[in-house]
Amino acid sequence: MNVGIAQGERNPNSSWLNSRGVWLTYIILVFVLHFILLSIPYITTSVAWTLTTTIHNICNYYIFHVVKGAPWETSDQGLARRFTFWEQIDNGIQWTGTRKFLQIVPVVLFFIASFYTQYDKTHFIINLATMLLAVVPKFPIFYGVRLFDINRY
Repeated sequence: MNVGIAQGERNPNSSWLNSRGVWLTYIILVFVLHFILLSIPYITTSVAWTLTTTIHNICNYYIFHVVKGAPWETSDQGLARRFTFWEQIDNGIQWTGTRKFLQIVPVVLFFIASFYTQYDKTHFIINLATMLLAVVPKFPIFYGVRLFDINRY
């Protein structure tokens, strides 16, 4: 499951996720998004949590599972260009700390949103659907899989 980068080399496209303070910054940005949504008049707390979860999970899906390649030249001579950002994290090694963290955040947001929406059916379905959108493609069984050949090249 290695994306082609030598064992001692670091992929500059994804190695920054293992830097100090990235996880805390990620959490802070999610809460900043939530507070911005809360500051908009006529948006209730339950709607703000559902919007926070939905925006986070859709962006998470796009950034990690749609975007492929690297924005700069990597030392792998272009081997990573066929891999999504998720597949490049930790050179494709599954269940690392960073990968676990990025899988847990959408689930925790789902639980928080469900609590603050008081398990309202509509909010629950929206939050569940977007959480599944963000979590299911991260399962190891989907590593390198392109459903219906979408995003194959």
